Amino acid sequence: MSPIGQENTDVNAAIDAELQLMDPAVRASRSLAARLLDPEFVEVGASGRRWTYEEMIAALPELDGGGGEGDGDGPRFEPSGMGGVVLAPGVVHLTYETVFDGRRARRSSLWRRRDGETGWRMYYHQATPAPAGG
Repeated sequence: MSPIGQENTDVNAAIDAELQLMDPAVRASRSLAARLLDPEFVEVGASGRRWTYEEMIAALPELDGGGGEGDGDGPRFEPSGMGGVVLAPGVVHLTYETVFDGRRARRSSLWRRRDGETGWRMYYHQATPAPAGG
């Protein structure tokens, strides 16, 4: 595969994994989410709170979009403008926006795939509130 073809494959794999993390069924399952989050994961959420891997795995089923009531019929993240770039072999940076229950956020994620691993895992995520229409 050409280097450009591999970069496209890597970006698409990271996008697919990012979208999985927005799926209420994945968010409600600690074991499914754990496969997508890097053990060294850190997030700075839209609230400004810093989350570690352990904190996120514990809280994710109850957070926005997780279907904490168990029905999965609540609001969902609506992503748009998702794109990415390969920063280095095994490291992809994604950027996009979401709307959740009328609130917009700009998002940035770093995904990595370590040597010997086949799957991509989110290493870092940051969400920044965005004003309506801006």
